Amino acid sequence: MTRKLTMRWHLRQLMAAKAMFATTDLVDPLHERGIEISRQMVHRIVTKPPQRINTDLLAALCDILDCTPSDLLELHVEQQRQAPAVNDSGPGIGDLRPVRARVRRPDGTTE
Repeated sequence: MTRKLTMRWHLRQLMAAKAMFATTDLVDPLHERGIEISRQMVHRIVTKPPQRINTDLLAALCDILDCTPSDLLELHVEQQRQAPAVNDSGPGIGDLRPVRARVRRPDGTTE
């Protein structure tokens, strides 16, 4: 078993709790706090978990939504089984097992 760590992004839920249902509802509050990002970028950070986030933007979001960074970001741990290696003498498809190919010359002899 291996552990896979992911971050869950709860911006959309926190916005809904503050009656902010449109992504553009964040544009003016962010502007008031000195964060200048386009409407398209605001849409991206609301609808998809960001791969990276500026700490100034994170602080502004926490101020706007009256929350902490741990409210926005949640560490999620998943236990994953390691896939077995291919051709490890494990089961095939039902009772079928792979058969080694034989190369035959036109005269009928094998290599």
